[in-house]
Amino acid sequence: MTRTDMERVEAYLRRLFGCPGVRVVAPAKAGLPAEIAVNNEVIGTLYEDREEGETSYAIHITVLEEDLPPADAAPHRGR
Repeated sequence: MTRTDMERVEAYLRRLFGCPGVRVVAPAKAGLPAEIAVNNEVIGTLYEDREEGETSYAIHITVLEEDLPPADAAPHRGR
């Protein structure tokens, strides 16, 4: 993935989420995925897929249990 590709995805995500703190961070080594960070906290990885002349990008977001609020503090939604 080129730096230009990462900048384009970053601009798209900032617009989509309305969050200027979203950043796409280049991988430390070639062949590794780029990282997605929000306000300097890495939240996931960005992958590029080129198939049959089309390019797409996939984001894998990881949420650690330790980062979640306690279960009794989470808002409940009625169904």
